[in-house]
Amino acid sequence: MTTDFDLIINRHSSDSIKWNYFDDDILPLWVADTDFQSPQVVIDALRDRIDHGVFGYSLTSEDAKRAVQNWLASRHDWKISTEEIVFIPGVVQAFNLAARAFTNPGDSILIQTPAYHPFFDIARNLKLQQDIIPLQVNRRGYYSVSRDGFNASINPRTRLFMLCNPHNPTGRVFSRDELTSMAQACLEHNVIICSDEIHSDLVYAGYKHIPTASLSESIAQNTVTFISASKTFNLAGLKSSAVIISNPRLRQIFQDSMHGIVDSVNLLGQTAITAAYTHGEVWLEELLTYLAGNRDLLVDYVSNELPEIKISSPEATFLGWLDFSNTSLENPAEFFLRRGKVALNAGDWFGEEYGKYARINFGCPQTVLLEGLERIKQALHKTSN
Repeated sequence: MTTDFDLIINRHSSDSIKWNYFDDDILPLWVADTDFQSPQVVIDALRDRIDHGVFGYSLTSEDAKRAVQNWLASRHDWKISTEEIVFIPGVVQAFNLAARAFTNPGDSILIQTPAYHPFFDIARNLKLQQDIIPLQVNRRGYYSVSRDGFNASINPRTRLFMLCNPHNPTGRVFSRDELTSMAQACLEHNVIICSDEIHSDLVYAGYKHIPTASLSESIAQNTVTFISASKTFNLAGLKSSAVIISNPRLRQIFQDSMHGIVDSVNLLGQTAITAAYTHGEVWLEELLTYLAGNRDLLVDYVSNELPEIKISSPEATFLGWLDFSNTSLENPAEFFLRRGKVALNAGDWFGEEYGKYARINFGCPQTVLLEGLERIKQALHKTSN
């Protein structure tokens, strides 16, 4: 590899949420950014732009739009026009704006659980109703879509379906059949699909991300897709995301909802997007190889050293979903923070019924991950002895 992903970079001095939220003796394996340096091509592009020295008001970069367009075509076999791309600082902002644009008070949004926590805030933010359909899970901890259950969960007030694919926190890459069945149900019931595909580039060998909007033209016209370079290239602090809306009417409504509230990506974010999507693919392939090693280490360690915990090997993302249902722990994340000095995301952050779960971030140098797992093991076994 040309990138040293084993390199330990001190993030305490960088205003990092992940590393500065807790005391210094806490090992943070929670917030979903990685501890790896971004690609050198991105760093160099940012330096060149900074050296220019003038940072006045900027237009939306057509180079950045073409970089997104080319990336989606080459990486995901999804051909779009640059007119379909709307830049926005963050995906969370984007899906809240989409809900504001496409619903009225009293309408309902449909969410699959376990779910990324900000999905739950949408209904509260906009005075909407919220319907929940749990993913079905087998005894091995593998999650999948129930076609009949999904169809039954849609009711006359349902206006939006919040899809997360690849799925956070389970790491599933939904199959073409799963995506098609959900998308067709939404079409039949006039439900707009909001597809959060922020982890779409972080898919492991043997699996392939299928953009929901690429399934068919009719599905594309009913889908609003959210993507970002933030997870892929560790650019979250640059606030650089994009919304893909093929339907001109929906796109205009969405853009109208942005006026006076949120602007496009700033010029450094656009610089980073352009460099990452144009020149970052080699770096990404190296990252995926490294992350696959971390994923396998995590799954093997849990299976061999912590057999009371269940985990299904993630198909994508750098996040593991740990099931502590066979232990006496009622709040695993709180327990390991207090007794193991390691920070995980609490399971009930993803749905109130997941209190005996926790999410672990393995997007870090392997030595850091191993230290975190050792702390978990020691804390858990001290309790059981």
